[in-house]
Amino acid sequence: MIHPKFHAQPLWKEEVEVDVLVEEEEKKVLVLHNDDYNTFDFVIASLIEICHHTMEQAEQCTWLVHYKGKCEVKTGSFDFLEPMCIALLDRGLSAEIM
Repeated sequence: MIHPKFHAQPLWKEEVEVDVLVEEEEKKVLVLHNDDYNTFDFVIASLIEICHHTMEQAEQCTWLVHYKGKCEVKTGSFDFLEPMCIALLDRGLSAEIM
């Protein structure tokens, strides 16, 4: 026989419902615009160093910028893209976050 102090079942049933609000950051894009001043090699090197592109990615983006006038070079949150945008602007490139 089980002593009355020690019940096999708990005396209460706990039900907990938790609503979790997940705030998704709005995705932004870093756009590089064409200009008539910077060389292909300079733009490629900048994309590799600042945006961590591979050589192939940087070359493709550079050609797109040249022929289409602009290219989305990186996506992410504003806070993630802002330092890259500033670094591209500091190098004399034309960039913006949209």
